[in-house]
Amino acid sequence: MLNIVKKEEPSRGRELLTRLIAVVAALAATGLIMMFLGLNPFTVYVKMVEGATGTSYRLQETINKTIPLLVLSLGTAVAFKMKFWNIGAEGQFYMGAFGAAGVAFACPDVPGILLIPMMMAAGFVCGGLWAMIPAVLKAKWQTSETLVTLMMNYIATTWITYLQYGPWKDPKGAGFPRMPYFSDNGVLPKVFGIHIGWIIALVLVLIVHLLFKQSKLGYKIAVVGESETTARYAGINPTKVMLIAILISGGICGMAGMMQASGIERSLTNQLSGGLGFTAVITTWLSKLSAPAIAVVSFLFAILLQGGNYIQTALQVPSSLASLIQGTILFFVLGSEFFLSYKVVRKHKAQQEG
Repeated sequence: MLNIVKKEEPSRGRELLTRLIAVVAALAATGLIMMFLGLNPFTVYVKMVEGATGTSYRLQETINKTIPLLVLSLGTAVAFKMKFWNIGAEGQFYMGAFGAAGVAFACPDVPGILLIPMMMAAGFVCGGLWAMIPAVLKAKWQTSETLVTLMMNYIATTWITYLQYGPWKDPKGAGFPRMPYFSDNGVLPKVFGIHIGWIIALVLVLIVHLLFKQSKLGYKIAVVGESETTARYAGINPTKVMLIAILISGGICGMAGMMQASGIERSLTNQLSGGLGFTAVITTWLSKLSAPAIAVVSFLFAILLQGGNYIQTALQVPSSLASLIQGTILFFVLGSEFFLSYKVVRKHKAQQEG
């Protein structure tokens, strides 16, 4: 009879090698599916990279997709560090965009040097407060944050849709259901042809890295995530730490919404995220909550997204092929996590090791 036994903690090198093998296996498995569909996997992969980085314009578009995905992943990582399974980045993204848009519509003539920080602050506050709702429910009644944050995504998107078709509908839209564009003062300026969200995102990578590695709050978040009982013995208030961490988590996701609304759409729409809030859960998990790794993985996933759009026209294949690759990579990497942490042995051997 077979038994599952927990392994000793693997080395960092072994972890990295195992995940790399899992990604290669995922690409190989996806390649087999492509061959079954009559496609040349090598051609598809080359075209995806070419479509994402082949010209300066394509590279800019890839970076534009990387920015919100990276910031959403950083926000999600703060919650995951405490083992608070925040699946609500999508909703927090939209509520942050809502807050920023509200400021942009209310103060169109305020100089950009003031308006942009005001919009960013509004995005952080609205995203953070939206994330606080499931945190308070969990603290008071031990509700499942996974279910509550997931459901709140749909409430947020429905709210934006209501605004788009109702109170905030642009009277100059010729009957088309869209919201007004922001004034020029409310649009993020560009650096090297890309809105400054990329600079903000890199600063956030540094901040989150320092939060996890060198701050007292980061230590408390990690302790609470490992054991609330241990945290209490150490004089840490788990509820207080959770609320602060989730405020930060949702706030960062809200900032991503602000940057997408201001830097890309120049308005608010119910199609703002393109599902990036859910993709952020994957990139956060694959990165093992490391801020620098999140930056790399987010860029690679942005290549998949942008490349998926390109092969749709270049090779006449559905862009959903990129989603298939993402899902397959996640499946294989999650499988590798099992083999990193556990091993399968015969029952009598398991008893000896126990």
